[in-house]
Amino acid sequence: MYQEILKHFPTISLSFIILLSIFTIVRIIIDTNNSSKTMAYILLVFLFPIGGSIIYFAFGVNYRRRKMFSKKVFSNEQLYESILERLSEESDNTLLNGHDNINGNEDLIKVLLKDSKADLSFNKVKLLINGEQKFEEVLKALESAQQFIHIEYYIFDDDVIGNKIIDILKRKADEGISVRFIYDDFGSHGLNSSTIAAMREVGIQVFPFYEVKFYLLANRLNYRNHRKIIIVDGLVGFTGGINVSDKYVNNGHPEKLYWRDTHVKIEGPAVNSLQYHFIANWNFCTDETLDINRTYFPNLFEKKEGYEDLVQIVAGGPDYPSSSIMLSFFTAIVTAKEKVYITSPYFIPNESIYDALKKAALSGKDVRLLLPGISDSKVVNAAAHSYIKDLLECGVRIFFYQKGFMHAKTMVVDSNLSIVGTANMDGRSFELNFEINAVIYSKDICKELEAAFINDTNYSEEIRLSEWQKRPWWRELLDDIARLLSPIL
Repeated sequence: MYQEILKHFPTISLSFIILLSIFTIVRIIIDTNNSSKTMAYILLVFLFPIGGSIIYFAFGVNYRRRKMFSKKVFSNEQLYESILERLSEESDNTLLNGHDNINGNEDLIKVLLKDSKADLSFNKVKLLINGEQKFEEVLKALESAQQFIHIEYYIFDDDVIGNKIIDILKRKADEGISVRFIYDDFGSHGLNSSTIAAMREVGIQVFPFYEVKFYLLANRLNYRNHRKIIIVDGLVGFTGGINVSDKYVNNGHPEKLYWRDTHVKIEGPAVNSLQYHFIANWNFCTDETLDINRTYFPNLFEKKEGYEDLVQIVAGGPDYPSSSIMLSFFTAIVTAKEKVYITSPYFIPNESIYDALKKAALSGKDVRLLLPGISDSKVVNAAAHSYIKDLLECGVRIFFYQKGFMHAKTMVVDSNLSIVGTANMDGRSFELNFEINAVIYSKDICKELEAAFINDTNYSEEIRLSEWQKRPWWRELLDDIARLLSPIL
């Protein structure tokens, strides 16, 4: 019998491969709504039947549709609904009454209100450039905590700056202040188990967002909590691109890579939105159902003197009904009247964003992209390069940052719209990662962010179409191949 099996092994193997490929392709067609991503996965399975199938089932299954990340229901639904209703009323009143910072952004505000219930409120926003500015403000805010501290991070390293923060958290927990800490199990591999145990010993509640037990096989790697959130007493919030790691602190050491990034500090009602998204994730990854109550949402509707920066918080993830972050980028670009300045470390736009950028440039808008000249991913970098020629031909100005690694995720539109957050300009941030952005309507913040953008271009190389067209054919071919795989990168 063994000999008989060996005799027919090639036929059996071929049949298995064909059936596996057919089954995988059917699953891809059923589960994947994005046509580009569908074709990319089908091509991968067609070229590499076994390997492609493994990659798809490990990383590509549409868990948004399967509700793998369905959140627990808030226990106090009545209060939650009343909060949403009041936020909606306040947002509508602000929009109807008008404000200099709103002008030209009505469409974006309405889209976010309707699509993701992103309330509009008056706040005080401070732009933080690089880790040096961010961590100074964060340490002061943590020291001032009186009731609670909530932290949620993609990367939290067990290093100098990480331990400075942990030491404060331990001290605050010892004082009886509630400290809740969520970390991404994949991104925060630099957070030692002994450090986590020491935090728990003093009363800090620490949980991985989604524990990864088998790194090489777990499809959970594809769904990462890429958010960076700190909330202190419900009054002060931080978000942006800067993780907790020493590499984000530029100490002037000549051998250390300069890390360029952007963050924001928010004081005001928008912190409530950060709080809401934190609580949703907390209820998902812990056994505790943290209730929405006034303790976590103080001064919910109070406008303080000097709070003139209008803010909407927009979040995304594989459990959200639509890609609100992508929609916010798209709307901001197509409604621009004068200019669009974008920084992104990973630039693999979907068709909507790609067409919006070309349309804006062709219609005479000043469209500029600031991308990394030094990248940490050759494949992603190659895929990004495949878009450059067409964008240059449409009139988009493109700069490659040379001073270090450009990690900021920002957008400046006209004179009163800024976006700062955790989301890159790519499909992973739009569909797979849990992300969060601050959409800021403020002439002052917009002016500051534009000045930072212009300053960064002084350390960049502007790409000229005539020079880009001289690249060797094989380089373009590699970029185009990488672009074929871009929907699944």
